[in-house]
Amino acid sequence: MTSIVQLTEDSINLLRQMIATPSFSRDEEGTASLIGQYLMKRGVKVHRVGNNVIAYNQYFDKDKPTLLLNSHHDTVKPNPGYTRNPFEASIEAGKLYGLGSNDAGGCLVSLIATFLYYYSQRNLKYNICLLASAEEEVSGKNGIEEAYKHVSSCEFAIVGEPTLLDLAVAEKGLMVLDCVAHGESGHAAREEGVNAIYKGLEDIHWFKSYQFDKTSSYLGPIKMSVTMINAGSQHNVVPASCSFVVDVRTTDVYSNQEVLDIIQSQVQSEVTARSTRLNPSVIDLEHPIVLSGIKLGKKIYGSPTMSDQALLPIPSLKIGPGNSARSHTADEFIYLDEIKEGVKLYIDLLRDIL
Repeated sequence: MTSIVQLTEDSINLLRQMIATPSFSRDEEGTASLIGQYLMKRGVKVHRVGNNVIAYNQYFDKDKPTLLLNSHHDTVKPNPGYTRNPFEASIEAGKLYGLGSNDAGGCLVSLIATFLYYYSQRNLKYNICLLASAEEEVSGKNGIEEAYKHVSSCEFAIVGEPTLLDLAVAEKGLMVLDCVAHGESGHAAREEGVNAIYKGLEDIHWFKSYQFDKTSSYLGPIKMSVTMINAGSQHNVVPASCSFVVDVRTTDVYSNQEVLDIIQSQVQSEVTARSTRLNPSVIDLEHPIVLSGIKLGKKIYGSPTMSDQALLPIPSLKIGPGNSARSHTADEFIYLDEIKEGVKLYIDLLRDIL
């Protein structure tokens, strides 16, 4: 078995190679090949579903349950405020700089190290499926949603995202709503028409002030924000329509469809969800993986940010090295010590389970 020290060193080297390989969402061929080659050089058989990389432990047993280790290798485009080369993996003062270092490269390489640590061990209680997914940053349909159709059925998942190694036991979902208030056009100088802007404003006020009956213990209330509005053609025409966009962050006490049904029953405007597939998630506090984390002294919390958890149909725990506040920022970085701690924590987190 490779030592944790060596696995950590290898993980940092892999992350440096990943940073140097552009992997924008939907264009991750380079890092998918890199990860696949890294695993194959260590004797691991690799499967590809598009740019998703899948592998299983050496002694996979179809009669045992399977746990999923997942994180993503795609990145957003560089923040315009970058002062460094985003694809240069430089190390300074204990920090590894580069695009995707924190979100979520550090998590992914730490999970890969954990997978390799347990890869050749016999008599594990669970099989292990490693899934390095694509298109996470855009919630693309060719990412984990498609890849999961091609893996053995899993009982639960660890999703690697930067959480300061605390336990995100719940995560908000997302719906984007396109809303249209309908009126009747007329001349602004006369008492003609029905002003769609005024009707739209009534609904916008509803979105601002409405409180749903149920509140999540971990995520608080559902948050709705009107973020775009468009109406009118010229100053002297009463507008017949007013369109606006609403960002809705859902919580584990409602499904997205339930939230949409409530909204549509309350407002005058025509409301269409672009998608209801990005659902909130929650895992039972008595789940063995949560209890294992609590035993290691980690705190629990609800995460306002979204991940591939939203597209997994199984219980999942979000945890990983790095800080979510650094994600998508200019001159992104992760501390080398965070990767070291991440590898050790993931291995310890699974020890009681396996």
